[in-house]
Amino acid sequence: MARTTLADVSRHAGVSRSTASLVLNNSPEIPESTKVRVRASMAELGYVYNRRAASLRNQKSMALGLVVTEIRNPYFAELAMTLEDVAYAYGYALFVCYSRDNVDRQEVLIARLLERGIDGLVLLPAAATAAGNIDQLLEASRTPLVLLARHFGLQHDYVGADNRLAGELLGRHLGAIGTKNVAMIGGPSSTSASLERSEGLATGLAGSGVQFTPPLRFSGPTTAAGGAAATAALLDQGSLPDAIVAFSDVTAVGVYAELSARGLEPGRDVAVAGFDDIPSSAHQVPPLTTVATFPASIGEKCAELILERIADDRPAGLAGGEDLPHILIRPELRIRASTASWRPRTTL
Repeated sequence: MARTTLADVSRHAGVSRSTASLVLNNSPEIPESTKVRVRASMAELGYVYNRRAASLRNQKSMALGLVVTEIRNPYFAELAMTLEDVAYAYGYALFVCYSRDNVDRQEVLIARLLERGIDGLVLLPAAATAAGNIDQLLEASRTPLVLLARHFGLQHDYVGADNRLAGELLGRHLGAIGTKNVAMIGGPSSTSASLERSEGLATGLAGSGVQFTPPLRFSGPTTAAGGAAATAALLDQGSLPDAIVAFSDVTAVGVYAELSARGLEPGRDVAVAGFDDIPSSAHQVPPLTTVATFPASIGEKCAELILERIADDRPAGLAGGEDLPHILIRPELRIRASTASWRPRTTL
């Protein structure tokens, strides 16, 4: 007896072969009523989908690679889960790897993903990543690449928060509540996200007479421990700023801890703010002022863009040096007690 084919299924269900194929991949473009009809035909005819054979025919593995620095940060967890949801809806599997912000480890992981024939790569680059090294890794396979959260400039597709605007929103707020000196701490000093947030903060504070301490002197890992260590380095210099801006909400957890360890109360003695608006930020004591950067939206746009690039057969980077527009998610300021309850210090 001849094996049932997808063409048999499409004829039985009264749809085109391409529609039947989209049903196999659970495409959101197909109405649920059509999916039900096609799946009923598959069951009645005993159709079994041979994904391996389809991959050989189409030269597609239906797998994506995602390399991020780590997943303990709730921000990256939400981003990765949303990206996977979109990939799943289009019939793709997602391989997730963690570079630990280490360039050598990152290159090994990318090579392993390429060996497994991924159709596209989404990358949050490790802090010291050289763009040319990534392009060289992807060159032979022409694997499409989308960067997220950190970028190398306009030569690669990128999705992330509008970090400059995020910093500017926070800077305006801190200037408006009467701070006179602001320090930014934590996070790698040389990444695009760190530089853009710092630049935006400086722009937002400009004209308000606020003295801004650049983050380069107090950088560190994007962790609670890194935030505590950077805060300690700042306070050990013998000065107490009116406000401390943490590179991220996770870093701000360490800021709170170090201030408390020194008998200082966040929100009263020092205004504290962060970036990202992870779920726990509203439940800190006091609740943390932060800038929401919407990781779910970034994850969704990343997935859509990498799938679009796969369909277009566009490789990583562009040969002609043409600039690529970045997709920037607009941030929103969340004002809470960590800054709203702070009052300028009085001098006798």
